[in-house]
Amino acid sequence: MNAPNGLIGLVSATAAGRRARDLVAAAWPEATRVYDTGDQSGADTVRSALTRAFAECDRIVCFLATGATVRLLAPLLGDKESDPGVVCVDEARRYAVALLGGHAGGANELAHAVAEVLPGCRPVVTTATDAVDVPGLDTLGPPVEGAVAAVSRAVLDGEPVRLVRHVPFPLPALPENVTETDGGDGAGDGSGGYTVLVTDRAVEPDDRTAVLRPATLSVGVGASRGAPADEIVELVERSLTDAGLSLRCVAELATVDAKADEPGIVEAARRLGVPVRTYPAEALAAVPVPHPSQAPLAAVGTPSVAEAAALLARGEGAELVVPKRKSEVQGRAAMATCAVARRRPRGRLAIVGLGPGARDLLTPRARDELRRAGVVVGLDQYVAQIRDLLRPGTRVLESGLGAEEERARTAVAEARAGRAVALIGSGDAGVYAMASPALAEASADIDVVGVPGVTAALAAAALLGAPLGHDHVSISLSDLHTPWEVIERRVRAAAEADLVVTFYNPRSRGRDWQLPKALALLAEHRSPDTPVGVVRNASRPGERVAVTTLGELDPTVVDMMTVVTVGNTATRTVAGRMVTPRGYRWQGGA
Repeated sequence: MNAPNGLIGLVSATAAGRRARDLVAAAWPEATRVYDTGDQSGADTVRSALTRAFAECDRIVCFLATGATVRLLAPLLGDKESDPGVVCVDEARRYAVALLGGHAGGANELAHAVAEVLPGCRPVVTTATDAVDVPGLDTLGPPVEGAVAAVSRAVLDGEPVRLVRHVPFPLPALPENVTETDGGDGAGDGSGGYTVLVTDRAVEPDDRTAVLRPATLSVGVGASRGAPADEIVELVERSLTDAGLSLRCVAELATVDAKADEPGIVEAARRLGVPVRTYPAEALAAVPVPHPSQAPLAAVGTPSVAEAAALLARGEGAELVVPKRKSEVQGRAAMATCAVARRRPRGRLAIVGLGPGARDLLTPRARDELRRAGVVVGLDQYVAQIRDLLRPGTRVLESGLGAEEERARTAVAEARAGRAVALIGSGDAGVYAMASPALAEASADIDVVGVPGVTAALAAAALLGAPLGHDHVSISLSDLHTPWEVIERRVRAAAEADLVVTFYNPRSRGRDWQLPKALALLAEHRSPDTPVGVVRNASRPGERVAVTTLGELDPTVVDMMTVVTVGNTATRTVAGRMVTPRGYRWQGGA
């Protein structure tokens, strides 16, 4: 497993602890820093090492007892937003305990990662939401403020909780007691009850409201040379306040390339806690704006900096919510302008390949996307494979065979509504599966993530030996969507090019002549003793594997659950396994 982001400090006190520490350091050499206590295990030595790690690292793994770690850390603790996450590993390496900073500090994630590195180790996570498989409000992505603990407890206790979204935002599945409503602001609106509010408005949460702050806003800034940071910060804050918008939802300050190093802008961004994003003058000049001006055109080559930069930063479909405003300084001309644009938060479509069927061939990334989704769309038999991995409250939209285009349209529509969607398919979703129809339907108004999976061809090849050791091709023999003339032309080309061929959808009750015809085309260029692999239900119950030859293959043993792999002229059978040479020899150096 990859190391979590950030620097991880490793602190140990005993020989056994150092051995475990070294395993973690070896697994993540670029992400870890060892705080060596030498051969001494005295409290002072360990205390000094842990104190340095606490100040310098994003996360810490202590190969110490939890009690000792708590006592050593107690004087160092500040608050959970800034303290590093801490994981403890016991002397026998049986447990990786998320001790401090489970969510904010990343200790829960780190505990799972450490447990994967250390053989026989198990993660121990006691955060209430994780224990019952409910996403914590502070793990949803945006900053969260207000009555986070009270609302989280209400969610866990099954009390009614409203979800109010002023702006669409893709959320994972929430429990059934969390219901979405359009009524009221959700914060001090007199409705009572607990509320999760997703907004970029400047609302003050009451003691029963938690507010998620998605980064929907960009502030475009124009500034004269030498404009003070104080003037820019005051202008930005006043503009947001007057518009009823939250500073916490600002993603960046945007400006023209010529102002990338302007000290006032750089310092204002630092104070506001956001990055500076710049654009070429010609790109800004191409953005239609309501208030162009000759002054910036003469100075930096574009009739608009603030409005154009804000709109460009927010992307296609951005809305200018605060037109250009000038700073107000007593006794002299304004030196800064700003404008604010909002982008409708984008829905998220993850196109997930589930692999050939075996649970251990489902990738960790696919698992993560299934748990991140609020909506899962897929073929009913594929949904059945992974239903137990979904969070409680996940909305499942399933359908039967032959409804691929309908599933693709449904998934894209759900993402366009601002939801987090997982569209699932077997194998790799981009190979004879759902990615193609979904991406043909999707436009630039949603975020799309592709999650690769182990294909049927690869799963079958692993069982057969190494038939794909050189150039190879996959061809579907289904003529439901592709005319047979086209399929035949492709098979002939593969035969003439001496490519190893894997046939998908080789034979069904209604299509029983295509496979014999395809094999006959290959036989025009390959001998009857060419190895052929036949794999049915690769990695699933009822798996069957056979290696035969082109001359002896009986097509009647093949069905739609079977993958047929035909070797090239160099493929051989070695100890019952298909082997295609790589086509070159290793060259030794002097």
